Amino acid sequence: MLTLSSPVLPLLDAPDVKAELLAVIGRAAPLLIPSSLVSSLSAEKLSLLSSYLVQADASISSSQAADLLDGGADAIVLSANDASTFLDGEQPLLPLERVVLSLDSTTAASLPAYAEKGLAGVIVTLPEGVAIESSQAGDIVGSFASVMKTKDTGRPVYVAQQGAAAPTPKTSDAARLFSLQSSLIVPTSQLSLDSSRLDFVDAFLSPLQSDRKDGLFPTNVVAAALLTSLGLVYSSRESLRESLLTGSAVYQSRTRGLWRKGASSGATQEVVRIRMDCDADALEFKVRQRKGTTSAAHAGFCHQSTKESCFGPLEGLAKLEATLKSRKESAPKGSYTARIFSDEALLAAKIREEATELVDAKDEDKEHVAFEAADLLYFALARCVRAGVSLEDVERSLDVKAKKVTRRKGDAKPQFTTAPGAAQKADAAGAKPVNGTTAAAPPAAVAASSDPNAPILMQSYIYEDLSTEQRAALLKRPAIKTEATMELVRPILKSVKERGDAAVLELTAKFDRAQLTSTVRRAPYATPDVMAKIKPEVKTAIDRAYANIYKFHHAQKVTGGNKPASAVGASGVAPGTGEGEDDAVLEVETMPGVVCRRFARPIQRVGLYVPGGTAVLPSTALMLGIPAQIAGCPTIVLATPPRPDGSIAPEVLYVADKVGATALLCAGGAQAVGAMAYGTESCPKVDKIFGPGNQFVTAAKMLVQNDVDALVSIDMPAGPSEVLVIADEQSNPDFVASDLLSQAEHGPDSQVVLVGIALTKAKLQAIEASLDKQAKALPRCEIVRRAIEKSVTVVVPDAAKALEWSNAYAPEHLILQCSNPEVIAKGVLNAGSVFIGPWTPESVGDYASGSNHSLPTFGYARQFSGVSTGSFQKHITAQSLTEEGLKGLGPHVVALAECEGLEAHAEAVRIRLAQLKGGK
Repeated sequence: MLTLSSPVLPLLDAPDVKAELLAVIGRAAPLLIPSSLVSSLSAEKLSLLSSYLVQADASISSSQAADLLDGGADAIVLSANDASTFLDGEQPLLPLERVVLSLDSTTAASLPAYAEKGLAGVIVTLPEGVAIESSQAGDIVGSFASVMKTKDTGRPVYVAQQGAAAPTPKTSDAARLFSLQSSLIVPTSQLSLDSSRLDFVDAFLSPLQSDRKDGLFPTNVVAAALLTSLGLVYSSRESLRESLLTGSAVYQSRTRGLWRKGASSGATQEVVRIRMDCDADALEFKVRQRKGTTSAAHAGFCHQSTKESCFGPLEGLAKLEATLKSRKESAPKGSYTARIFSDEALLAAKIREEATELVDAKDEDKEHVAFEAADLLYFALARCVRAGVSLEDVERSLDVKAKKVTRRKGDAKPQFTTAPGAAQKADAAGAKPVNGTTAAAPPAAVAASSDPNAPILMQSYIYEDLSTEQRAALLKRPAIKTEATMELVRPILKSVKERGDAAVLELTAKFDRAQLTSTVRRAPYATPDVMAKIKPEVKTAIDRAYANIYKFHHAQKVTGGNKPASAVGASGVAPGTGEGEDDAVLEVETMPGVVCRRFARPIQRVGLYVPGGTAVLPSTALMLGIPAQIAGCPTIVLATPPRPDGSIAPEVLYVADKVGATALLCAGGAQAVGAMAYGTESCPKVDKIFGPGNQFVTAAKMLVQNDVDALVSIDMPAGPSEVLVIADEQSNPDFVASDLLSQAEHGPDSQVVLVGIALTKAKLQAIEASLDKQAKALPRCEIVRRAIEKSVTVVVPDAAKALEWSNAYAPEHLILQCSNPEVIAKGVLNAGSVFIGPWTPESVGDYASGSNHSLPTFGYARQFSGVSTGSFQKHITAQSLTEEGLKGLGPHVVALAECEGLEAHAEAVRIRLAQLKGGK
């Protein structure tokens, strides 16, 4: 709900507004943005705003308006002409509580009806020549505020002045309008942070009136999360100005003057938002507390270092969050609390257990419901704290969801629906699984997933029994929720962009718990002490994988147009530098005297992200490093997160040496992506970033590729790992089950699909029995179970239908465990990588066959290829013409240029043709 919170509503009237001004506006007021300018604002600039409204142009549709609201706008501003189209009727196209009407003083006849139904606010344009200080303006504004009941509801009235001849806005105008329960609209081009134009800070502070002898304003300081009160202080106009301009909290001490919070201890406060109360004599500071750096510093606000708040200890969820954060850092080894944070399976099981007990609690027993809800909140918050997610992050995600006006149907996911035959993944209308289970797992099945003896089963369907809608639903992946993740990632990228190595070191200490003194290492990486830590058989395996991958990727190298480089010899020994290979070109004489050329050049600076930390992934380093090495990229930055002790897996260090990495960035997550995208004091900036990662890495890659300040591209969009296996009656059940599980163990969100060609019930049961047996023997059984719970088998009548299903799904990995696999492989249109025949498990491609394991997921195999040597190259074209060539081609170029009205293009040819003619 909109409220009148500022005497000024800035109107964005040009896309090049400075970020400094936007940041100050974001701390104090909403921003009004024309719909034509929304897309021109970078994500970074948009993130500076606490709230914004979008002024719709005349051509906007209801779906476009809804998309803007879903994207984060607090309200859509509609003209009087559009009101009936969008708002009238039994079911308005847009919710009234998210709409602001823009009217002039003569078109307000319908306003009372809309206001009565909950209209969010109104913009009134004063008649030309009516000054804000005039009584006529007061009458007009007062009548609109009365209709909107602004004094009681807070619903805003915004006031605009008419035409290009409108007088320059003054601070006194903002103060007068605020006294009339309204706000002045001022174009950003007329605002400044000094006296050169209307000073935004002065205008924002203009209504403030102190009732104290010292002229100070009581200020309530609240935490950004849960709005927990931290203390009561005082502000002056001077301290307010500095707070707004710097973004760090500054208050006015009644005895010592300006109090810059945390100046000595480092326990500063980031200003999120400043608001004044309804009669403009008191303030609220919404802040984010930063922990200090000195021994005396603390994360609280109170001058007594043991307290977070001057009003005593925290309570409720705020207290629980603080307690869990403390216990995460200091819980005794082996204690239950330590297990909660270290044992992923235990925490997952407790969340499921408490959720089930809350569902089963009787409505009549309110104490029992509260008791079970408290238990669930405890473990849910522990899950958040373990991931470094705060209550503020959760609230921000809730706020994003609350702004959406288009909603999904809201049915529960299939495995959590509560009645047999209810909504399933394939839709509710009669899709009956053939293996006796229900895709709509009933409560018993959910509880049983924590039981190690419960069967681990995929949900199986008969193709012919499914409707068109059900087939389409089964082909869909679960939605990836990126908005909330991006909100968490943006400040990380911003910090790295602005503070470089210092930010990377801080974030590495926070997220990876590694205290480093430097972010980057240089070669050599595989020192004797590193090599001593690698098992001989692992080194041999890395060497074999390197040779195979090098051989296949070297054969892909494009040296000119379509001509690949010569392959590595049968020995598997890598060739030398291949010096001179890049000189070859594709050359075509398109007509006499006109020659066109195309040649390949390596991308100069590439970044390779190798997930790590607790994992050891030399295979990813090989898959990314070898094609970069073969392409001849001069700068190769390999990023991987360090272990808590600051070390890097020795196997990864060995690979870094083998592929000739220029620098090793000891960082993970979004901070590593930011360091490579923007460059830091020690980390070279790159031009393209490759590699898989978690949701934060993926979100960071998506954000930096759209940031013009980064000028960086990425390899491909990313989603969870996935496999589709096509099997028939001749397939080996143990082989099929093992291939399905090889992807399921990646994570609970892994996508696993079995397409059975005319499988009998006996064969299907044999596969299911083997899958259950093998899964229960795996150390990651709990993760596998969660992935398999939402996986499906579809039994199709023949190989043609199997291929049709696979091509529609476009899997990352496609495994052909069926008769005539080579023949079927010829029909594959969409897949990341294909594994042909019973002796080709997916694992060989992941590690050592030679093909690349960095592949498109989430259906992107329809338009993306996996990583290859070509991914690290770009192509340049050239052309050269002789005199005769220009004589033959020139007149055609002139004709086309004149057709397009580009005279300078035509003249560039004419002048040469004239020279040739004169020369004769």
